[in-house]
Amino acid sequence: MSSTSRAARTALVAGTVVALAAGLAACGGQSLEEKGGSHGKGGKDEIVIGSAGFTESKVLAEIYSRLLSDAGYHTRIQTLANRELYEPALEKGQIDVVPEYASTLAEFLNAKQNGAKAKPVASSDIDKTVAALKKLAVPRGLKVLPAGSATDQNAFAVSNKFAAEHKLKTLSDLGASHQKIKLASGEECETRVFCKPGLEKTYGIDITGLDPKGVGTPQAKQAVKDGTDQLVLTTTTDATLDNFGLVLLKDDKKLQNADNVLPVVNAKSAGDKEIETALGKLTSALTTEDLINLNRKVDAERLKPADVAQAFLESKGLVKK
Repeated sequence: MSSTSRAARTALVAGTVVALAAGLAACGGQSLEEKGGSHGKGGKDEIVIGSAGFTESKVLAEIYSRLLSDAGYHTRIQTLANRELYEPALEKGQIDVVPEYASTLAEFLNAKQNGAKAKPVASSDIDKTVAALKKLAVPRGLKVLPAGSATDQNAFAVSNKFAAEHKLKTLSDLGASHQKIKLASGEECETRVFCKPGLEKTYGIDITGLDPKGVGTPQAKQAVKDGTDQLVLTTTTDATLDNFGLVLLKDDKKLQNADNVLPVVNAKSAGDKEIETALGKLTSALTTEDLINLNRKVDAERLKPADVAQAFLESKGLVKK
């Protein structure tokens, strides 16, 4: 993202948070600004779990909620569209914990701290990536909990028809095809290094515009299926690409780093060992294949994230039936 658009986005995000808080209050709910000071049974604080606006994050937030409820906390899930919204809220303690991805958050905080052109700190080495993430997170009042083996990378897909027509198997192939590409994604793709800037710089892809339909949403994938857009930002754990006649293009120059799933908490409001232990039960049990299956149950089988989360935890023996 350019420094100019970043400055504009900062103002936009600030306004969005205010509007969101006001909207929640108007609907009779607890606004972000009102969070804090409430206690559950046994004197434990209410824990607000942040969720981004895509399926996997929603299911993980539900799993976190159930695990923390079992540990005796009152929990509530707060959905915010993207990292530009929920990360500042996490710093302020307006939310207490979010399911995160090591490399993506590390580069997000790196850009926030050192500018959009900062030297990358994430890599395929998860230990070094988490160490770099902690170095950036701690001064912001955030605590990074241990990462597990489950990973989910950002990925890009085209329609099978488009791939066949232009002989595409990799993102390098797409760049070499010199096709003009409209990309279905989240608005934040404009400035994130792994998204539009990276596709242009690393692969020479000619992106003529963004279609802000979200990350891997049915609407975004439908737009590529219909030919309205040519490329969609999704993830490697997307379980419904076949349903839309889409195929992932290989990230052959490794623009994306492996993103291991891990919890990140506000150190002051949720940094105690009991919360780390509760969430650690999931971290040690969750696999990449589990993520694909969880996404499939919501996106393909149309089950509710809360029900999918409950069934998963029971199947793993992490909560009582």
